[in-house]
Amino acid sequence: MFDFLDVPAHGAYDLVSLIAGATGTAAAIVLFTAAVRLALHPLARSAIRGEKARAALAPQAAKLREKHKKNPERMQRELLALYQDNGVSMFAGCLPMLLQIPVFMVLYRLFTAGSFDGTPNNLLSDVLFGAPLGSHFFSSGSDVVVFLGLFAALLVVGYFASRALPDETPKFLRLLPFGTSFAVAVIPLAAGLYLLTTTTWTVLERAYLRR
Repeated sequence: MFDFLDVPAHGAYDLVSLIAGATGTAAAIVLFTAAVRLALHPLARSAIRGEKARAALAPQAAKLREKHKKNPERMQRELLALYQDNGVSMFAGCLPMLLQIPVFMVLYRLFTAGSFDGTPNNLLSDVLFGAPLGSHFFSSGSDVVVFLGLFAALLVVGYFASRALPDETPKFLRLLPFGTSFAVAVIPLAAGLYLLTTTTWTVLERAYLRR
């Protein structure tokens, strides 16, 4: 289904393998993921800037919604005028986030696929604290403690990610950051390590940009 990602994933595989030769595969996954997130930082900065711009106009937008709630067309025109007059897009911050999605898809493919166009993914054959990076929670046997540790770490990161959400965020959306933790049950250990690295980066990056 995601075979179209094999070409960029194979290129990323070569880079991670090169790093792994000097640091070990687990460390290479962390370092490569951090390097990619650093390269994407300008997009994240743009997204936060857009969020701040929309947040600054939120009180005025709320008044317009209340004033014209019985006239949706008038409401949309007034909101559009509000954002245009202040040089802010109604979707400010969304585009930079959307542009990052293909990169995250390639990285996820890199750490879950057993092979790329017939080339074995040897990254999954290495180990982390004795647990194969290609192993899964339900087949980990005595290595289950590694998965439990990863699960606990993702819960901690999810907690801080949830706390960092705006006060007006609905309660059910505050639970979404914890969903990453449960993914550990169905993905390879390598992908779990990637998720821990990228979610930790996200929490720290957003805290830095929103300071």
